Amino acid sequence: MSLNDTPGSNRVHIGFFGRRNAGKSSVVNAVTGQELAVVSDTKGTTTDPVLKSMELLPLGPVVMIDTPGYDDEGSLGALRVKKTRQVLNKTDIAVLVVDAQEGIGVCEEELLSLFQEKDIPYLVVLNKSDLLEKYPAHESEKLYVSAVEGTGIRELKERLGSLSPKEGENRLVADLISEGDFVVLVTPIDSAAPKGRMILPQQQVIRDVIDAGAVAVVVKETELKETLADLGKTPSLVVTDSQAFGRVSEDTPVSVPLTSFSILMARYKGILDYTVPGAAALDRLEDGDQILIAEGCTHHRQCEDIGTVKLPRWIQEYTKKNLSFSFCSGTEFPEELSLYAVVLHCGGCMLNEREVRYRMKCASDQGVPMTNYGVAIAHIHGILRRSISMFPHLLAEFSD
Repeated sequence: MSLNDTPGSNRVHIGFFGRRNAGKSSVVNAVTGQELAVVSDTKGTTTDPVLKSMELLPLGPVVMIDTPGYDDEGSLGALRVKKTRQVLNKTDIAVLVVDAQEGIGVCEEELLSLFQEKDIPYLVVLNKSDLLEKYPAHESEKLYVSAVEGTGIRELKERLGSLSPKEGENRLVADLISEGDFVVLVTPIDSAAPKGRMILPQQQVIRDVIDAGAVAVVVKETELKETLADLGKTPSLVVTDSQAFGRVSEDTPVSVPLTSFSILMARYKGILDYTVPGAAALDRLEDGDQILIAEGCTHHRQCEDIGTVKLPRWIQEYTKKNLSFSFCSGTEFPEELSLYAVVLHCGGCMLNEREVRYRMKCASDQGVPMTNYGVAIAHIHGILRRSISMFPHLLAEFSD
């Protein structure tokens, strides 16, 4: 996969944090060798997180994030600090930029505590070291740099490389199939489908099937039954868009394993074990309960949007309860979840694993069940046991 083809959710996210005017933007520009962020002597120049996907050797594809000053003030400043805290939820490596002349203070101590609380590997970078009377030597936990002179920037890149999370062994589907297998992928094409392309989970599953040396057969749900009859070989797996789960389940022989892109994505992001038991919360809903439906991306809502239209309707029909629904998308995931009886999350294909796990932990810590679209839809159709049959450890703990 080329750099330009690497989804943002699969890149290492490097966040730069610190006080206003500590030189975060200057350090970001020095590390990247590009003028990604506006630099000024005026405090608070960076008013919103600035994200840039690029290649940074030796890390490879990364997302660089320049954040507003964590000591910002006033009502607008408080909103900027909130945005900075949200960035922490997706940060794989944190860089604390400190003004070398001022040293570490209360603001920096609070950020360090947050890094440790969230288990984020981090570096402490003392910028503007050229203004010190004597240029200090690097310490084990501190780097002295000058973004203006470029001093210490090479060492900073090398340290970032050493902190980079190793490429995970998570696979979407390759470990479930063998070389030469046929895998049928069901991809409905309706008004909500992007024009001229496929959605990211479908693209990624196709690539993973090909990498495994297997054969991907892609069909619409209206063509599945005929395709299975004409294929001449029993597929090792059928993967469907969750919205078509009902029809696809009827048209796929019970002897053929069946799951959804959303369920595979939940496993890929490391939350499937939590979302499967979470689906049972749908059976315990009562009149007046509030449900949060969360999506990791923002997109134009169609008239039959899965998150805001179809899922609420299906859940109301399934539970026969008078329920209330709230919605969030993008980075605006609420920290307070105790108001909700259950959280339904999308597949999370646009979020990196750290942020998806953070959201799961928020729900878990507050005792709120959380499931995802594919798991919930399979549960509603009574086929959840079938859709997770390829994961025996889940079958041992869950009864449909």
